[in-house]
Amino acid sequence: MYLVIRCPGCRTFTYVDRYQRWRLCPMCGEVISVERAPVYLDTDDFLDAERVVEQLESYLHRTGKKDLTERDIQQLRTQYAEWVKNRV
Repeated sequence: MYLVIRCPGCRTFTYVDRYQRWRLCPMCGEVISVERAPVYLDTDDFLDAERVVEQLESYLHRTGKKDLTERDIQQLRTQYAEWVKNRV
């Protein structure tokens, strides 16, 4: 299981193994405390997490939003669950 989180410094999305305590941001080098970072999504594997991170960055860039709303996060989780369900 991997968690999709966001760097508090540069606001870049990234992912971590569920049991990791810290993550070094690949963009700005900030040390991210996983327990303090907001979790946007739990994914089954790192390939799913990479794909979601790319799509989230693209979505925010395309829409001009600075962050996801609670409604956006719920939709993301619902869409991911549906995608996983249909994949199996």
